[in-house]
Amino acid sequence: MRNTRPDMFRDQRLGEISQEVLEYLSSRKADRRIFEADILADKAHLIMLKERGLISGETFSLIIKSLDNLHEEDLGPGEDIHEAIEAYLLARIGPEAGRIHTGRSRNDQVATSIRLALREQLLDLLEELQALILTLVKVAGEHTETLIPGFTHLQHAQPTTLAHQLLAHADAFLRDLDRIEETYARVNKSPLGSAAFASTGFKIDRYRTCQLLGFDGLLENSMDAVSTRDFVLEVLSDLSILMVNLSRLAEELILWSTSEFNYLEFSSKYASTSSIMPQKKNPDAAELARAKAGSVIGSLVSALTICKAMPLSYNRDLQEVTPHLWRGIDSVRGSVRIMNGCISTATFNVERLEKCSGTGFSTATELADTLVRIAGIPFRTAHQIVGKIAAKGNRPTLQELDSIAQEIAGSKLSELGLSSNDIEDALNPKSNIFMRTATGGPSPSETKRMVNERIKAISEHSESVKQMRGFVNNALDNLKKIK
Repeated sequence: MRNTRPDMFRDQRLGEISQEVLEYLSSRKADRRIFEADILADKAHLIMLKERGLISGETFSLIIKSLDNLHEEDLGPGEDIHEAIEAYLLARIGPEAGRIHTGRSRNDQVATSIRLALREQLLDLLEELQALILTLVKVAGEHTETLIPGFTHLQHAQPTTLAHQLLAHADAFLRDLDRIEETYARVNKSPLGSAAFASTGFKIDRYRTCQLLGFDGLLENSMDAVSTRDFVLEVLSDLSILMVNLSRLAEELILWSTSEFNYLEFSSKYASTSSIMPQKKNPDAAELARAKAGSVIGSLVSALTICKAMPLSYNRDLQEVTPHLWRGIDSVRGSVRIMNGCISTATFNVERLEKCSGTGFSTATELADTLVRIAGIPFRTAHQIVGKIAAKGNRPTLQELDSIAQEIAGSKLSELGLSSNDIEDALNPKSNIFMRTATGGPSPSETKRMVNERIKAISEHSESVKQMRGFVNNALDNLKKIK
C-alpha cells in the first residue's frame, strides 16, 4: 500500500508512522560513535554463526565482503545504525543478508557496541591522564626547594613548597587512574548473544564472540546483559570525580594568575585577551575546564535519573543515556589535555612565591611546635602563647614570649631552654620546610622521594594500559584476518 502523505512512513508491524515520530525515536546522531564498533560486532557474530554451522560459507563471505567495503556515508535512512547496516546489506545482497540477525537482537548488539567504543575511549583517557600526572610530577621535581605559601580557608596557613602542592594534585589524579582502570575491567565484558533478553534457541557460542572481540569475559545473565547501564553510570561517576579534581587545579591556577596573587603566568597558547581591554590576559582554557566539571556532573545526574527505577529488562529510555556518556567523556578528555598544556607551559613567579611564603605569620605553627620540643610545655599551652603573640601582629622576641608564658603558664620559656636563635629558626620559612621530613611532608628530601616513586607508579600504569590495549588489538587484528 502506498503512503498517501509524503511525511508518513509505513512500518510493516504497526502501519503508518510520521516523520516527526521517526525522528523522535531515532538514535542515528549518537550512533555515529559506535559505527566502527557495530561492524566489529557484526563480523564476530558472523564468524561464530559460520563456525557453528548456522549460516553457509557463501552467505558468510558475501556479508563479510560487504561489511569490509561499508563506509558510514553509504548508509541510507534507518531508525538506528544497526537497522541502517542491515538495510544496506539487504539492498546489496538480498534476503540472505538477513541471516546476520540470527541468534541476536538489537538489544545485545547496541550494548556490545557501546562497550566496544567506550573501552577505546577509556584507554585513550588513561594515557592522557598519565601524561598530565607526569607533567605535574616533572614540574614538581624542578621545584622541590621553591617555597610557596600554603592556604587553608584561602588564608595564609603554613609555608610549603611548589613540589608539595603539585604532588598533591598528582596523587589525586593517580587515584583517578586507579578508579578508571578498575572500571575498565567491568566495561570490557561481552553481552553479545543475549538476544532481546531471554537468550536464543540457536546453538550459538557466546564465549567465541567474546574472544573474537577482545572482551575479558561475559555478562552471563542475558536479561542483565542487555538492560544494565551500570557501567555507564560507573564511568560517569569516575569522570565526575576526575573533573572535580581537575577543577580544583584549574581554580588554583586561575587564582594564582591574578594580579592580586601574581604567582604564575599562563602561556599565550592557553589564554586570550579581552575584546575591549588590550592589557588583559584571561585564563580562558582553565576557566572552561573548571566549567566543564559542572557539565560532566550534569551528565552523571541525567544518566542516574534516567536509569532510576527502570524495570527489567530493556526499555527505550536507555537510548537517552548514551549521549550523556559521550558528552561526558569528550569533555573530560579535552579538559585533561588542555590542563596538561596549561601546566607544562606556565611560568611560575618563584621570587613572588618565596616572598609570600611567610606572609600572615604562617610560621606560627612551627613556633608553637618549637616551644613544645625545647621548653617541654603542652601543645595547647604553646598554642595559647603563640596565638596571643599573633594577635599583636609583630615579630615576637624572646622577652615577649617569656612575658606571655609567665602569664599563661606561670614560667618563662628562656628558663626552660628556649633561645633567640630557636625563635629565629622557627620563624624562617625555609627552616620550616627542611624540618618537615615526615612521610608525605614538604621537605626537599621527602618531595624528591615522592617524585621518584610517582614516576615509577606512572610507568607501572603505562605498562598496564599497554597490556590492556595490546590484548584488545591482538584480538581485533585476528578478527579482521578471518575471511
